Amino acid sequence: MLDERILVFPDTRAHYDPSRMAVLFQGRDSDKIVPCAISSEALDDHFGGDNKDKFKIFSANRERIEHEARRKYLAGRVESDGSVLIKSMDL
Repeated sequence: MLDERILVFPDTRAHYDPSRMAVLFQGRDSDKIVPCAISSEALDDHFGGDNKDKFKIFSANRERIEHEARRKYLAGRVESDGSVLIKSMDL
């Protein structure tokens, strides 16, 4: 039997973390929480986020951002701690 991995986003909470310069959100793979983030740079470069509220930019583009997080996760392109970080070069 193949190990079927999925990534869904049932938790709609997200927030901007200025210390990490990223919007943080969570995905779930079965019982496992998968921390996800998108960098401010990626929001600026690909979603018109320059000088705008990063959380609002994230919210307006959440579906596409979650799709990218899922794509990276399923491809095994995760950080050393198992989280998913979307950088500008990923988009």
